[in-house]
Amino acid sequence: MRVHIYDDRIEAYLGSSHVVSHPRARGQKSGHRIHVINYHHVIHALKRKPGALANSIYCDSLFPRTEYVLTWRRLQAALSRRDACRRMVDILFLAHDKNAEVELATLMTDDLRQGRLSDARDLKTLLVPRDHSLPKDVAVNLPALSCFDTLLEDVG
Repeated sequence: MRVHIYDDRIEAYLGSSHVVSHPRARGQKSGHRIHVINYHHVIHALKRKPGALANSIYCDSLFPRTEYVLTWRRLQAALSRRDACRRMVDILFLAHDKNAEVELATLMTDDLRQGRLSDARDLKTLLVPRDHSLPKDVAVNLPALSCFDTLLEDVG
């Protein structure tokens, strides 16, 4: 595996195949380290142990959008530590599982404005259902075999 480090990103290659690309953060002048954490990579571990969210040094970098941070702060202020962690992890898992990060952020903003505590079960009912069905009729036009003969004659 080769890793290319650029000013704004880190890219990994396995042989000549591009495997992954991640944004890169720089430390601040104050010496405070900045972390770039993608919650998709740790959500299954957090689902098993949601209490780990409160103790994580990466907690501030974990949330994908500002609305998630504001919701987390509201949950921490209103609920016990255990319940706040469980609710926030459930919301993050819902965002991951339904690929609805932006839509959930909008719904959480509405909850914050109305003074409600966000809950994954309530948010899930408000998500717009997505059609995941495959098309029934797919037309495939196969070329005539004589086209390939023409190609071979041009090569010879």
